[in-house]
Amino acid sequence: MKDMNWLAVYPELVLLVMACVVAMVDLWVKHPRRTPTYLLTQATLAVVAVMHWLYFDGGFTIYGMQRMVVTDPLGHLLGVFAAISVMIALAYARPYAEHREILKGELFTLSLFSLLGISIMLSANNFLVVYLGLELMSLSLYALTAMRRDHTESTEAAMKYFVLGALASGFLLYGLSMMYGAAGSLDIPKVFEAIATGQINKAVLVFGVVFIVAGLAFKLGAVPFHMWIPDVYQGAPTAVTLLIAGAPKLAAFAITFRLLVEGMSGVATDWQQMLMFLAVASLVVGNLAAIAQSNLKRMLAYSTIGQIGFMLLGFTPTVVSNNTFSAANGYSSALFYLVSYVLTTLGTFGIIMLLSRRGFESEEIDDFKGLAKRSPWYAAVMAIFMFSLAGIPPTVGFYAKLAVLQALVSTNDPTFITLAIVAVVLSLIGAFYYLRLVKVMYFDEPAETAPITSTGDVRVLLSLNGAAVVLFGLLPGGLMMVCANAVLLALKT
Repeated sequence: MKDMNWLAVYPELVLLVMACVVAMVDLWVKHPRRTPTYLLTQATLAVVAVMHWLYFDGGFTIYGMQRMVVTDPLGHLLGVFAAISVMIALAYARPYAEHREILKGELFTLSLFSLLGISIMLSANNFLVVYLGLELMSLSLYALTAMRRDHTESTEAAMKYFVLGALASGFLLYGLSMMYGAAGSLDIPKVFEAIATGQINKAVLVFGVVFIVAGLAFKLGAVPFHMWIPDVYQGAPTAVTLLIAGAPKLAAFAITFRLLVEGMSGVATDWQQMLMFLAVASLVVGNLAAIAQSNLKRMLAYSTIGQIGFMLLGFTPTVVSNNTFSAANGYSSALFYLVSYVLTTLGTFGIIMLLSRRGFESEEIDDFKGLAKRSPWYAAVMAIFMFSLAGIPPTVGFYAKLAVLQALVSTNDPTFITLAIVAVVLSLIGAFYYLRLVKVMYFDEPAETAPITSTGDVRVLLSLNGAAVVLFGLLPGGLMMVCANAVLLALKT
């Protein structure tokens, strides 16, 4: 077919084919640990990550499917991170899922389909492709949340996730349809051109922007559209919570960038003000509500809301005063922030699953009492993750927060400097609940003496995860440069 250019979607095709192969192979697997299915899934994810990296390393942009998809360095970089994120999540999740009898082929197949939806969003150049990828990812995650069908909290969380997710999709779809009515096209570059040339219905455009930002805020979990995050994080099996907290955040960044920056930068003054409100509200509600939580998963859910608020600050530096450096600097810092957050979150939930065992969920903060006496190594690794989320040096979380604040202050605009000050104050408040967990691990007496057991691969992976958080904090230049180059190349195309 003309202009299909299948080269642009090779990673997605590999994922689609292998997800079907994994589902078929699993029908013949009788092994209780699902070893063949697990290894085949991990091999698929490794191949997809390598393919994305090779495309990214090439540095070129390819259009395909009649220009409905675009594969640029930004999409491929996020594709690499997303594939690695799912690989690590499944490695942490395997022992946990085995003890709860949810280690089934569906866990791997739905994870691959979820990643396929994410990959489609990363390469979207058309509103319909964005929506297709979003629904594929969301439906897979809804089903994963309900994997423990005999568990009341899980089914309730899945129902809430589905209903609120459908509402968010409705907001986004309504906004996209209004944008089509205003610009006359579903292609993101054509919408950009229509706004730039003024050939657009401005009243319809503004309403479209409002609904699109609301839909994106739902997906990101920003206040006031955050209601689903605490319930879903707490109710879903921790293995699925980790899948929800990882790679989908990268997809949310990608569609925010595609829709707002690449498609609607001509009306940036409108959506920037909304993002400022969402960012500050998320920082306030997320950090204050997290202090009152005794359930660790619920605390991390509110922490996520606060972290998303900080990331959104990176999207606010202006793009409409001919200062493209400030904008690119802000987007780069937001991307770096999100990558560092996903890296830290993977390890945090990995430790939670490590301390869980058959018939016991290590979800309460009190469950971590005296962890340093039971296992000094795992307590140290968990402390590193908490320090990173709090933004304490020399972890990667400190440099990520510093990069966003530097992007705000470098604009020399009083509004953005005020935002930076607000972010610093709220981060200091938020540090309390992260440090509280460290205090519980090191200064409280252990409530139990049961030994901590784990497989060798999980032990090694958690250690490497903790080391990476410190290493990228000490030497952030390489990762920051990669993020900045990807954003700059995306802005040029």
